[in-house]
Amino acid sequence: MATKNKKELTAKQSEELLVILKTRFEKNMNRHKGIEWNAVQAKLKTNAEKLWSLNEMEKTDGEPDVVSYDKKSGEYIFYDCVAESPKGRRSLCYDNEALDSRKENKPKNSAMGMAAEMGIELLTEEQYRELQQVGNFDTKTSSWLNTPADIRKLGGAIFGDYRFGRIFVYHNGAESYYAGRAFRGLLRV
Repeated sequence: MATKNKKELTAKQSEELLVILKTRFEKNMNRHKGIEWNAVQAKLKTNAEKLWSLNEMEKTDGEPDVVSYDKKSGEYIFYDCVAESPKGRRSLCYDNEALDSRKENKPKNSAMGMAAEMGIELLTEEQYRELQQVGNFDTKTSSWLNTPADIRKLGGAIFGDYRFGRIFVYHNGAESYYAGRAFRGLLRV
């Protein structure tokens, strides 16, 4: 049985998650041309902590799916592929520094803090643009993106969305949070 300290699923939870992931994989072949599910599954079965992280992505409504394979590292890369930003990760400021700076009306967490707890990373602007090549995501919502240090140092953070047939990347104060903004994560397995 999984414990709070150990990032591991039970055998039953693992099997249930693998069924969900396989079904999504097979329904969305345009996201991962040339990648075979059996190879992905074999890698997942030997990485209990990564499977746990994928389950966290799933539990927060991210609908993770394989989007590419890194030949250099031999890793499959999963992104959150839910149409709108994950519901279970909305109303978060950007990072813990921003969270600590809020004196009133603090959100429950930060995007960077929650991602770290889940064992995933926020998508960069480049990765967000890559994701938009396999579908139109965030047409009504937006997603915090991994912000370059020079922008964050000045108090800002970036987020992206898809409107009017285009990808937009904007900025906000890192301490801001909105009901329609979450974050999209990635996991390398």
